[in-house]
Amino acid sequence: MARRNHLDDFTRGRIIGKLEEGRTVTSVAAKFGINKSVVPRALKAFQTTGTAVRRIGGGRPRTTTAGNDRYIILQAKRDRRQSASVIAQQLSTAMGRQVSQFTVARRLHKGSLFVHRPERCLPLKVSH
Repeated sequence: MARRNHLDDFTRGRIIGKLEEGRTVTSVAAKFGINKSVVPRALKAFQTTGTAVRRIGGGRPRTTTAGNDRYIILQAKRDRRQSASVIAQQLSTAMGRQVSQFTVARRLHKGSLFVHRPERCLPLKVSH
């Protein structure tokens, strides 16, 4: 999977300046060592917003902070038999706002903690 390296705001401003000088997209891309598709996208963003600064973030704000995530993992490690819904209830009372059990399960997965359900009984064979 390709990793995206975003342009810093200064470079983005220089790219827009070169385009406003009258340089071609290809020459600007070659000068900065970037793909040709990045240059018109930066120009379009500049024309739309009026600034070369990149907007960061988007989407729904996180329910839990990094500290809450550490607390969730710590609680799960203290008592391995505790369910995600129990941890969610504890966290909700501590934080004062609702946290779903699915959020807790996602944070536990991110911390490499997964559900291990015990066997109810040994599978019986004909010899038994």
